[in-house]
Amino acid sequence: MSETKTIDGIPGVAVTVPHLAESLVSATVGKWLVSPGDYVKQYDVICELITEKVTTEMPSPVEGVVTHLLVKEGTEAAVGEPLCIIAGQAELAEAGKAKAPADGQAAEVPAIKGGGAMRNRYSPAVQALAAEHGIRLDEARIEGTGFEGRITRKDVLAYIESGGAKANLEPKRAAAETVTAPETQEAEVPVRSTGLHLSDEPRIPKIEVEGGDREYFIDVTPIRSTIARNMRQSVAEIPHAWTMIEVDVTNLVNLRNKVKNEFYQREGVNLTYLAFLLKAVVGAIKDYPIMNSVWAVDKIIVKRDINLSLAVGTEDSVFTPVIKQADRKNIAGLAREIDELAKKTRAGKLTMSDMSGGTFTVNNTGAFGSILSQPIINYPQAANLTFESIVKRPVVIKDMIGVRSMVNLCLSLDHRILDGVICGRFLQRVKENLESFDESTNLY
Repeated sequence: MSETKTIDGIPGVAVTVPHLAESLVSATVGKWLVSPGDYVKQYDVICELITEKVTTEMPSPVEGVVTHLLVKEGTEAAVGEPLCIIAGQAELAEAGKAKAPADGQAAEVPAIKGGGAMRNRYSPAVQALAAEHGIRLDEARIEGTGFEGRITRKDVLAYIESGGAKANLEPKRAAAETVTAPETQEAEVPVRSTGLHLSDEPRIPKIEVEGGDREYFIDVTPIRSTIARNMRQSVAEIPHAWTMIEVDVTNLVNLRNKVKNEFYQREGVNLTYLAFLLKAVVGAIKDYPIMNSVWAVDKIIVKRDINLSLAVGTEDSVFTPVIKQADRKNIAGLAREIDELAKKTRAGKLTMSDMSGGTFTVNNTGAFGSILSQPIINYPQAANLTFESIVKRPVVIKDMIGVRSMVNLCLSLDHRILDGVICGRFLQRVKENLESFDESTNLY
């Protein structure tokens, strides 16, 4: 994870790309959270690393001053390749001695405190924090403790705690109240109460570059580039086929309506239809284990563990966290796992363990009102099942018309491994399992 390296005469620790998983050989720097001159403690997060599976935070292995960033944002680096250099006080002092002139005069050693040459250069993290609290960095009297007097996030936080930010805001508020008359104020714009808040800082920033009067450009983020590469690989290598079945979930709807409030009070999580679907899928995979397989050119590998990947979308990307050994969990346990993984995904706190080992993917596209979809298979798995929107429709039952709650299940399959017969039987079994749920079903 780190090694000794000397650049520009300053020795320090070269922080390298860690070995995040057995199958991963590289990672992309999504965003630097530090800049040259920033002082970091051991385990402080210095950057975000993006892999094919997850975005993870990179902690500093040592305490010291960041002297060099060796890999630019959006650039891929191999495992073991240096990302940045961090030098401690001893290394900086030693570098100063090595550069001492022949006449014996004291050499200049990069200062850690004061108003040095780096004072007016601010990292994006510092600028964002200052803007959030209404601080003008070029005007505020903040002591810089970074390399050559550079102002760090900790300096800004200390300034805020000392009351400096409040002093800056008061004159602005007073001026705003004086200038803005009530009748000229604009109406407040409503803010969404679900999903990512409009004021939240996104995990991967969207960078817009104006292109002209009728268009603009959005830079492709590293995570979006990874998704594009994986989707292209899936479509290029896997011969996709598609099939669908409709299911009467009226009894399931009645069951959920009956127990959801009690379940929430007891467990603290929502009881969603997805938990019942996963239970039905697990039961069907047990009957047709070939669905839980991957193509290996000269053989088909059938996985014994049923690890269900869940497609969870954010505003910037889609992740597929995994419920491990889903066949060993009851409906309540599946509901808890769904809630936990969804929260971790949207908070950007997924780990490599959360993302690895999936054998079959389920996607709840019905949450967006979709009634039919044709998903791309989550490579190298053999199938991807979508659970569409539940809608009430007139249905013929024993030559009579009744209103029932109906849902479509759509399955994309790898036609190298799976054929229509086996997939038809698999979907029929999922259908039977879903339609067997009623008010007598035990969640535990």
